[in-house]
Amino acid sequence: MRSSINSVCNLFILLTSIASLTSAYGQTPPAGRFPEPLEKYEMAPAPHIYRLEVSPRMISHYGPFVSYQVNVDASGNNIVGDAANEPSISVDPTDGNKITIGWRQFDTYTSDFRQAGFGYSTDAGLTWHFPGTLQPGVFRSDPVTNSDETGTFFYLSLLVNTFCGDIWRSTSGGQTWTEQSPDGGAHSGDKEWFTVDRTPTSMGHGFQYQFWTEIYACEFGGFSRSTDAGATWQTPISIPNAPQWGTLDVASNGNLFIGGGDSGSSFWCIRSSNAQNPAVTPTFDQVTTVNLGGSLVYGGAVNPGGLAGQIFIAVDRSGGSTNNNVYMVASVSPFGGNGTDVMFSRSTDGGATFSAPHRINDDPVNPDKWHWFGTIGVAPNGRIDSVWLDSRNAANNIDSQLFYSYSTDGGVTWAPNVTVSNSFNPLEGWPIQQKIGDYITVVSDNTGGDVAYSATYNFNPSRGQHEQDVYFVRVSPSGGPTPTPTATVSPTPTATPTATPTATPTATVTPSSTPTATPRPTPTPRSEPTPRARPTPAPRP
Repeated sequence: MRSSINSVCNLFILLTSIASLTSAYGQTPPAGRFPEPLEKYEMAPAPHIYRLEVSPRMISHYGPFVSYQVNVDASGNNIVGDAANEPSISVDPTDGNKITIGWRQFDTYTSDFRQAGFGYSTDAGLTWHFPGTLQPGVFRSDPVTNSDETGTFFYLSLLVNTFCGDIWRSTSGGQTWTEQSPDGGAHSGDKEWFTVDRTPTSMGHGFQYQFWTEIYACEFGGFSRSTDAGATWQTPISIPNAPQWGTLDVASNGNLFIGGGDSGSSFWCIRSSNAQNPAVTPTFDQVTTVNLGGSLVYGGAVNPGGLAGQIFIAVDRSGGSTNNNVYMVASVSPFGGNGTDVMFSRSTDGGATFSAPHRINDDPVNPDKWHWFGTIGVAPNGRIDSVWLDSRNAANNIDSQLFYSYSTDGGVTWAPNVTVSNSFNPLEGWPIQQKIGDYITVVSDNTGGDVAYSATYNFNPSRGQHEQDVYFVRVSPSGGPTPTPTATVSPTPTATPTATPTATPTATVTPSSTPTATPRPTPTPRSEPTPRARPTPAPRP
C-alpha cells in the first residue's frame, strides 16, 4: 500500500515540487523573514545498514533527576551510529504510565535522510520501546505529537519533498499507528504544528487545528482545521501576518490561540473565536502584538543549522483563578546580545493584552550564554512548567544542561532555576545537518512534567565523538531541593564492536536490576505537589 522512495523518484519529485511551489506562490518571503525553509529535501535514503555495534542504553543521573534514553533497539540497547533529535512528547491524561515520543530518526549519522521515529513507554518513562518509523524509507521531518482527553495519541509528520503533512493516530498508547488520510492529506507546510480541543463542553470538542509557514507550504494558505479527528482537512486559509515558527492551543471556551512571529523580533497572539464552529470557515478576530524582549535566532553558536528555539503558546484550563490565561514563551536574543534568554509573557484578558516580558532563567545577565529551546506546559491545576537547555555553567558557552523552573501564580513569579541533567556538547553527533533539531517539549500534570529532549551522552568510538539521542526525564517542584543539585558520576558508555554480522548485543543491562515502575494513578487535583517515588535505576555502563 505504501512504497519506499528511491533516489530516482526523489529527484523527480524534488524538481517537480520546486517548480510547483515557484509557480503557485510567485512570491518571496516578506522583508525580514527567514529566506528559506528550515526543512530541505536533500539526500536519498542511505543503504540498508546491518548493525554490528550496540552499547547499553544510557541512563544519565543528575541529583534526583534521571534521564532515560528513548531511541533504543529491540533489546533496549543504544544503536551505535544512528542519530535522533527534535522530540515531541505526549502523555495519556487518563494514565500517566502511557507516554509516546516522536522524533527525527536518522539511521546513520552519515546521511541527513530522516524518518518519523516513534517510541512508547508503559511504565511512566522508565523503559522505552522503539518499534521503528511510521513509514520506513520515507523522508519525513518536523514531528509533533498530541493527545485527546481520552488518551488517543496523534502524530503530525511532514513529507519534506512536498511540504505536505499527515496525521497518524494511535489507540494503543503509541505502540502502533494508523495514517488517518492519504499521504499529504493534512495539507501542511514547513515548521507545522497542531493542537486538539480537549474540552468536552466546547462546540469544537475533538477538532484539530494546524498552522505552518505559509510561504513554504504544500499549497496556498497557512492554516487548516479537521472536524473528524484528522481524517479530512479543510482547504487551507491564510492567517493575518502569516506567522511562523510557533504553536497553537485552545481555551476552555473553545477559542483558538496561535502564537507565532516573523522569524525575527515581531511576535503575535492571534485568536479565532469561531474556529470551533463547524458551520463556518474560521476567521481571526484578534491580533495582538506581544513583546518578548528580543529576537528569535537561527544559526546560533549552539545550533548552527537550526533555531535556538521557537515560540510556544499555552492556555490555562484549570478552572481556577488563572483559567483561560494565555502564556507565550520563546528563547530570544536581547536586542544587541549574542546568546539567548527564556522570555515569558502572559495575558489575563483572552489575548487582548500581554504583560511586559519576564526573564525565566535567573542567572546573571551574560550576552554570551545560551538559554535555548525554551518551552512550557500548563498543568490541570494551573502550575506552569518551563524547561530549556542552558550553557550558563560552561566555560566555552556551548556545553549545555537541561534546566527547569515553575510558577504557581500564573507566571507572576518563578521558582529558582534547577539543573536537571548532566552537561553535553550539542555540537557533536550531527547527521550531516549541523543541528540537534529545533525544539524540545514538556507535558505537565498536577505533580510535575514529562520532558523529551535531545542530548549527546553516548560515545561512538568509531566516530570519536558523542551521538545525538532522545531522552525522557521527569521534573517536578519536589524533585529538585536546591537550585543546583550535586551531579552524580555518570561515565560515558563505550560501544563494543563485534565482527560477526549479527544484531546480538555486545553489552546488556542485567534484567534483575531493571527498574520497576509504580503505576501512576489517574491525575486528580491536589493542593500541593506530591513527590513521586524514585525507582531503583538500572546498572550503569
